Order: sequence, then structure tokens, then C-alpha cells
Amino acid sequence: MLVFPNAKINIGLNVIEKRPDGFHNIETIFYPVKWLDALEIIEKSDGTEEDSFSTSGLEIPGNTSDNLVSKAIQIARRHTTIPPLQIHLHKNIPFGSGLGGGSSDAASALKILNNKYEVFKSQQELLQAAAELGSDCAFFIHNEPCYAHGKGEKIETMCLDLKRYFLVLIVPPIHVGTKEAYGLVKPHPSEFNLKNLGTLPVDEWKNYLSNSFEAPVFIKHPEISEIKSKLYEFGALFASMSGSGSSVFGIFKYEIALKKEFKDHSVFESYL
Repeated sequence: MLVFPNAKINIGLNVIEKRPDGFHNIETIFYPVKWLDALEIIEKSDGTEEDSFSTSGLEIPGNTSDNLVSKAIQIARRHTTIPPLQIHLHKNIPFGSGLGGGSSDAASALKILNNKYEVFKSQQELLQAAAELGSDCAFFIHNEPCYAHGKGEKIETMCLDLKRYFLVLIVPPIHVGTKEAYGLVKPHPSEFNLKNLGTLPVDEWKNYLSNSFEAPVFIKHPEISEIKSKLYEFGALFASMSGSGSSVFGIFKYEIALKKEFKDHSVFESYL
């Protein structure tokens, strides 16, 4: 089966408090975007007993056995017998960018296996398996606008339709590690209830929304702050860093072409 895992952006992201287990409680809005990877999983036909994992596109760091897709397959095999598989991942969504590409790949693998082998007894069991892989994996099971809280694994779908707006996503050649970003951030209570986001016009979001990671990351990487400023200069209604960075997105009322303006960066442009 061939599927196309998509990226996400965070519209508002508040790091609220550090938990006793060392993680952080957050709240955010996850919104799916059309920047896509490609993942194919089929049963092997060569008689060998081990999975084979091939990749193309962007280079994937580390061993394939440590890849989230491989870990998703391991989790599925705890629930049922699955024959040796041939997996191919074409990587297009940049790493370390706050776009959730790895989590989306893993969630897609779970859904492929669940459709083929009826791995999980319920949607809730599938969501629990996704949450085991990563805090934002559960979102990609729903893959529609969601309010997320807890570590990011507690998901509530919400009505937020941005299809008439145009998205520009900029990923500079800078890697911001999630652990590093959490080490820099200062948790604080949220000042705006993100569940009320749909009641605000998009051009007013900048007056109410923030990303807790921006201030410390912008100090360490001022180039990322400059991208956000430029997106506003080009007419963005709202601009923000996604996740812990390094990607920055702008939401525009109209279609705009900015690839030449950010020629040294990865740029994705599409209607939401």
C-alpha cells in the first residue's frame, strides 16, 4: 500500500508547565498541510524473514531500525502476527523543522498495518499506539484540525477551515533540537484559550497567539526571526514558527510566490 504522509503546522503553542516526569504540558492547534512524504509497505515475496527498509529523497539520519516507521511496525507486531515487510520511504518533509514529518510517517505506517491486518481492536487502541511513538503522532491519526494538550497527545478535533488561505512555509538550513528548545523555554500559563481560535479573524491572530519557543530560539538563531519579519513585510496575515522550529510559516489572503526571496531555504507554497 502506498500513502502520502503530510506535515503539520502549530497555530499557537504554549508551554504551560514542566511535569513531574520531566516532560512538559503544552497546548497548541495542529493543522495539516500538504507538504508530503511517500511511504509504501508491502509483504516481501523473496522468502527472506526480515523486513527490508529502503529510502530516497532527503537523507534520513541514523539507522533504519531507529526510524519511527520501524518502531511503529514493532508496536503493531506486539498486537498481531505480521509477515516480513518491504518498506520504502521517500523523504520530502525536512527534518528538525517542527513540521512533524517523522511522526506523520509513523502514524501512516500504523494505519497501513491496521487496514491490512486489523491490528487494533478500536480507534482508541490505535491512538494509544500512536501516542507511544511520539507526542504528536496521535494527531496524524485524526489528521484534521485539532486542539492538543497534555504532552501534545491529548487530542480534540475542532472546526477550523482555512482552505481559502494561502500558506508559505520556509525552512532555513538550521536544525533546532526539540530537547534543546525545551531547555531554553520558560513555561508559563496561557493567556488566550486556543479553543476560541475559530472566533477570531486570521488577521487578528498576531495580537493573541504566540509560540513559547520563539523568544529563546530567536535569540540563538536571529535568522529565524528575520524570516518571520519578512513574511509580515510580504503581507502575511499571520506568521509564526511551527513547533520548536526551525520552520516559519505565513498565512496569506492571496496566492504569493516567495521562493526567489528565500532561495537558500526550503520553501513550500500551497493553499491550506
